[in-house]
Amino acid sequence: MSVDPNIQTFLDQYHAKQFPPYTQFTPPALRTWFNEQFHRKPQAEKIPVADVSKHYIDGPDGQIRCRVYTPEGEGPFLALMYFHGGGFVIRDDMAIYDQTCRRICHGVGCVVIAVDFRLAPEHPFPAAPEDCYAATCWAAEYASTLNIDAQRFGVWGESCGGNLATVVPMMARDRGGPKLACQVIVTPMLDVAFDTPSYHANGNGEYLLSVDTMRWFWGHYLHSQPDEVKHDPYCAPCQASDLHGLPPAVVITVDYDPLRDEGAAYAQQLEAAGVSVYYHNFPGLIHGFFDHAGFCPAALGACQEVMAWSKQLLM
Repeated sequence: MSVDPNIQTFLDQYHAKQFPPYTQFTPPALRTWFNEQFHRKPQAEKIPVADVSKHYIDGPDGQIRCRVYTPEGEGPFLALMYFHGGGFVIRDDMAIYDQTCRRICHGVGCVVIAVDFRLAPEHPFPAAPEDCYAATCWAAEYASTLNIDAQRFGVWGESCGGNLATVVPMMARDRGGPKLACQVIVTPMLDVAFDTPSYHANGNGEYLLSVDTMRWFWGHYLHSQPDEVKHDPYCAPCQASDLHGLPPAVVITVDYDPLRDEGAAYAQQLEAAGVSVYYHNFPGLIHGFFDHAGFCPAALGACQEVMAWSKQLLM
């Protein structure tokens, strides 16, 4: 299937603006530029939720900011931790993924706990997974205060957040909890190889992500780390040798994404380890499709399907 027409129009408009590649920026400058571009765009009407609250929790190296989205109803609610994308380097403004959190909260009918984890290269691996694990432990400990059901509690992540949504369940298994009901892994960034067929087909920047951009993201995430870290499953989950005992998973990829094949490979690894997996590849879409739901019916439909599968696992 060719690229969805609405996505192609978006890509044509993006490329016509001739934005500089991410690799020409320093990480702080890219964050500033990315945030400015986001706030210049017309913003869609916010998807309604009952409440949004900010929390500052104790992390492994200072406080971690979290934003908690609560749906309509009485609870205790289903709950999902939310780990954002951005290559471990950008998206320091929580407004950028506010609409996605609202969409999940409203669509699944669950509390969503968004984690503002530390970013690289100032805070390279393992800062991000340690922050996300600490926030997950906090949410489980304070489940009654957050009005969530600790037995129906999972993790959700997209792109580098999809990496974190694979790693936090491993950490929970290896460290004795908390118990997680599911892992929802969307277009994940899982390996440092850059040599799959999907990288060769989709990695020239035509669909926004490029090989150079992904090397830049990984280079900052691995900043000053020894080379063997590339084989640490908490860093690159496709390198994991033991995936037994992990919670049921939804793994989502899209056709026009350099990361497609590593997501598909990870789903196969989970299945081989005896983990219950639902894997689906959406045709016609590109990386970041949750951000495209407002202008692309196919992306909106994909979001709705992912949310339905997530709810089914939580139930």
